[in-house]
Amino acid sequence: MKISIFGLGYVGAVTAGCLTRIGHQVVGVDVSASKAETLNRGESPIVEPGLEELLQQAKQRGLLRAVTDAAEAVRATDVSLVCVGTPSAISGAIDLRFVRQVTDEIGAALRARPKTHTLIFRSTMLPGSTQRLVEELLADLVTANRLSVFYYPEFLREGTAVKDFLEPSLAVVGARNGHRPGPGMMELFGAGAAVVNWPTAEMVKYACNAFHATKISFANEIGRLSKQVEVDSTAVLSLLCRDTKLNLSPYYLRPGNPFGGSCLPKDVRALNHFSRQQGVPLPLLENLLPSNEQHLRSLLQLIERAEQNEVVILGLSFKSDTDDLRESAMVEVAQILLGRGHEVRIYDPQLNLARLVGSNKRVIDTKMPHLASLLEDDLARAVGQRGLIVAAQRCASIAELAKVISPKHRILDVNGWPELGGLAAACEGFCW
Repeated sequence: MKISIFGLGYVGAVTAGCLTRIGHQVVGVDVSASKAETLNRGESPIVEPGLEELLQQAKQRGLLRAVTDAAEAVRATDVSLVCVGTPSAISGAIDLRFVRQVTDEIGAALRARPKTHTLIFRSTMLPGSTQRLVEELLADLVTANRLSVFYYPEFLREGTAVKDFLEPSLAVVGARNGHRPGPGMMELFGAGAAVVNWPTAEMVKYACNAFHATKISFANEIGRLSKQVEVDSTAVLSLLCRDTKLNLSPYYLRPGNPFGGSCLPKDVRALNHFSRQQGVPLPLLENLLPSNEQHLRSLLQLIERAEQNEVVILGLSFKSDTDDLRESAMVEVAQILLGRGHEVRIYDPQLNLARLVGSNKRVIDTKMPHLASLLEDDLARAVGQRGLIVAAQRCASIAELAKVISPKHRILDVNGWPELGGLAAACEGFCW
């Protein structure tokens, strides 16, 4: 495949070297003549293990050259990859001027010499950026079916970028409306690449980087506090990493209910109090509870936006298959909605008031002494004839719900239950 790569910085140079290794013919493009000359000599413009060897081999095989003329590169290739930088503005906002400039040049080249072409954005861009670039700069070419556009985020780490490219831990491609590319393009992206729409592919890049930053910050905060109290944080975090069922796993990485229960809120509070006593600020951990509270406020806003006086809560406990009401978000939701004048009904077969004991019982005695009057043990009576159903837990089957839910109801799916969308009522997801 003949491929032009716009931007010969870190991502572009690595992409160029790795694509030639696979056998593609690459034309590099950069506004910097010195970068183009460096690549034409088979030398790497950056320090990256293994890259210079790839570029030298590419030169010897005649698979790589570099130019400063965008139109020349587009004419000589079938696919263009945009790898230019997206720096931060002073405000922190993303600066897309280099992406816009290159996109405009590619569009102009295709209009001057009409042909079908594929444009792939690799530059890191916020969700909605590809859509706006297409609408503002490329709409005529896309509408005429002369240009296909994809977003193909990179997940390269400096120092291991060549290996990361050739043996990717994650491959994602964003296609217009999520339509799967043809076999030729999927070979370029990787047969195992996940195909999603443009904004999803754009968002996953930021989600990955934010997650990495969070993990580093978490480890550093635990490290600072451990050091202060003469604990070896490397031993602590090594043990944490042994748990691949809960800690290093997909567990908990699903948006939904705010966290609650008998452990997480109390232990986060205790750790934060302890760190303040030790004089060790932990900004990340100190903001876990405020973040959780904001999530609860967002849930309440969605409930109020539905403009339904009757609200049915499916599942009152803090998570499925338990009757633990301690710091349950749904207890807070019920209490607040009652205070705002809503008619609230609750269905939770796991909950038996007569069996509640200890601190679990004190939660109800203190916050919801009238809980018995809100609980319904019959699903049909709980759901009623109309209103908003807040599906917090899967405490009834879809078949059971299908018998009692009508178009007069609305459903708010809190924890990700896709089958709810097949019921008679309109359904909205909390975070999707």
